[in-house]
Amino acid sequence: MHDSMDSTATQLEQPIRVEGAQSILLVDDSIVLRDRLAMAFRERGFRVSVASDYDEAIAVFSNEPTDLAVLDLRMPGKPGLILLQEIKRLNPETKVLILSGFGSIATAIDAIRMGATNFLPKPADADDILTAFVRGDAEVDLPESDDEIPVPTLAQAEWEHIHRILADCGGNISEAARRLGIHRRSLQRKLRKRAP
Repeated sequence: MHDSMDSTATQLEQPIRVEGAQSILLVDDSIVLRDRLAMAFRERGFRVSVASDYDEAIAVFSNEPTDLAVLDLRMPGKPGLILLQEIKRLNPETKVLILSGFGSIATAIDAIRMGATNFLPKPADADDILTAFVRGDAEVDLPESDDEIPVPTLAQAEWEHIHRILADCGGNISEAARRLGIHRRSLQRKLRKRAP
């Protein structure tokens, strides 16, 4: 009896694997979010490349294409859907996932039509992302209308807003705190919390 419980626990701890994927490109203008995901993917054995916008992503990807790519929908400059098209043109084999804090049905459908493997709302962790890649577009469960999309909680909206401002400030916490109208220490406390 004890042995079967141990084997069940071991099965539950098996890492999620995307067949044949050993490298991943993470493109997000939120430095904190991107670095947290990069660390999580490195811990799972991936070779990780990072970029903060379209131009940087194309330069990194052209130099060293990856098996997987996770793209933020909204970034300074060209948006994630344009980057998706260019990555698929450069390497049609790369599986691409779009992440968005402000998803809509139309955008999700566009992303899938343009070749995205899946579409996830933010915040998403490494396991959410790998699970979405494994599921692929066969199981994308798109609601029938925008009314069916869950409205983000106040905590989620705040998290997204803070990281957007922090990205706009190039990761400068003092400047981000000034723009947000809060004390620097208050912002640091908020950044130490897990995403809602």
